Amino acid sequence: MLPANVGTTMKDTVYQCGRGSLYRFHRPNERAASTQRARDSHVPVLIVPSLINRWYVMDLRKGGSFVAALTDGTPWTTYLYDWGVPEDEDRYESWDDVLGTLERVVRQVLDQSGASQVALVGYCMGATLSSIYTALYPTKVAAFVNLLGPIDFAHAGRLGTMVDPRWFDPYAMTSAGNLSAAQMQAAFLALAPTNAVTKWVHFAEKMFDPEAREAFGALEAWANDNVPFPGGAYVTYIKELYQENRLIQGDHWARGRRVDLSRIVCPLLTVVAQRDAICPPRSALALHDVARSLTKNVLSVPGGHVGAMVGSRARNELYPRVVSFLETHGAKREALPTRVALLPESRL
Repeated sequence: MLPANVGTTMKDTVYQCGRGSLYRFHRPNERAASTQRARDSHVPVLIVPSLINRWYVMDLRKGGSFVAALTDGTPWTTYLYDWGVPEDEDRYESWDDVLGTLERVVRQVLDQSGASQVALVGYCMGATLSSIYTALYPTKVAAFVNLLGPIDFAHAGRLGTMVDPRWFDPYAMTSAGNLSAAQMQAAFLALAPTNAVTKWVHFAEKMFDPEAREAFGALEAWANDNVPFPGGAYVTYIKELYQENRLIQGDHWARGRRVDLSRIVCPLLTVVAQRDAICPPRSALALHDVARSLTKNVLSVPGGHVGAMVGSRARNELYPRVVSFLETHGAKREALPTRVALLPESRL
């Protein structure tokens, strides 16, 4: 059950996988999405949110919805995968299991839309997972948008310092099961402890503005609606990516295959936030150094890791630029890139 007035863009649940759900969003004035075949001239767009936050930050409220921007007046069908909320029995869900889920979700989008490629838009950890998928399946991805997703964990900022192997043991953190929502909340609070005070100071300055009150309430509801991190996946994520930085070094393995980011050849847009403490710009931009895409665009936006996505300036600075990139590079079905066909691939 979602908090009131969030996640309001009309959608259908078109696939369920374990705890998760795949949503297909309605276009404005469209009849029930389940009655309309997705036969657009463009490839479908799949939004992949973070595994450890609720999905509706991408559809936070009217006037501040990334999903609505990608749905209203665009020529493609927009999907989003909600990872769901892990339970205690999911403690053994591994990083490979998570990537296997993403592979099945992409397959569902392709089957339901009749397309042979998808445009991936990943946010935060969802972008990290999407980069791995794109490297494993370069022929399946027509375009990739990295929204504030860490790639080079040598530049992981405060979070990288917090999980430094000299004093942090991911095995110990999950010895009792999943990393709980309370632990996740405490960790993010520890990254910037003064934010708990400054946000209320800023709110006091705008408390008589109805739109500002609505925006603040929606963001507070989302920020306090945390989910656990499956224990098995957490250990791999922290140990191999944060502590050992294997992804950018080409030494990360997923589902029995080495992840080689140089296999990414589709048009690439990386969005960085100027005050991002979760994913510093250098961490995300490292993907441009290794990917072999002919098109590599960078968009720098104001704000922090969350504010860049849902802040008052996002609708004017971030949303239209992502839409423009997808319109230009999302690849019409009759003009799909052929250069990636030479890259070998196997199923996860």
